[in-house]
Amino acid sequence: MSELGGLVAAVTGGASGIGLAAARLLAARGAYVAVLDVSKDVELDAFAGGAAGHLAVGCDVTDDASVVAAVAAVVGRFGRLDILVNNAGIGALGTVADNPDDEWSRVLDVNVVGIARMSRAALPHLRRSPAAAIVNMCSIAATAGLPQRALYSASKGAVLSLTRAMAADHVREGIRVNCVNPGTVDTPWVARLLPAADVPAAERAALAARQPTGRLVCPEEVAAAVAYLAGPLAGAVTGVDLAVDGGMNALRIRPVVAS
Repeated sequence: MSELGGLVAAVTGGASGIGLAAARLLAARGAYVAVLDVSKDVELDAFAGGAAGHLAVGCDVTDDASVVAAVAAVVGRFGRLDILVNNAGIGALGTVADNPDDEWSRVLDVNVVGIARMSRAALPHLRRSPAAAIVNMCSIAATAGLPQRALYSASKGAVLSLTRAMAADHVREGIRVNCVNPGTVDTPWVARLLPAADVPAAERAALAARQPTGRLVCPEEVAAAVAYLAGPLAGAVTGVDLAVDGGMNALRIRPVVAS
């Protein structure tokens, strides 16, 4: 039997980018996967239609009724829930002065309170699992000061703290809680940012260069970290933030000096 054989995983924000990569990898490792997303795009339909035994569910993480209904649909289909990947999130640009109150509320509602809503709805089912795990999607923005990311960084700093608090709260219930801290990932969100730059090619090069590896992180690389933390081989791992950032947070390499 494969590593995740027989386990049921729900992935929020699973219609594209990191979420879709995570859903596909969890399925490849044997899990039954429910993709939860507010979107109804073609990738979500393709995953549900082309992967036998899996499920696509509409879910808005800012709406408690939608969250409760989505979790009920997953458990109704599979009879259990073992893994919750809280991946749904939105970005924000600007300094602390650049976003009005309603934008602060919107981003925090999705990125932070959305995790709380999903986890709250999933907990009764996770408590019955022999291999329960929650994986939250955090960011390099939680641990490094990035320019023009004040609101986004605040939300991801909250995710990091929330992850550790949840891990402490639920460790004795047999529920592991961890998060993944990606660097700059080559996702549709980054692709949407580039056309707004004065020189899109130069902006992409700058985003790649801030990782010591010199390139953007791939969604599949983040998905591999999610799958590890979700699986039983990480049974002794809880309260951890796993960086998948090309060395951005930990390394201080010397610049190349032209001779």
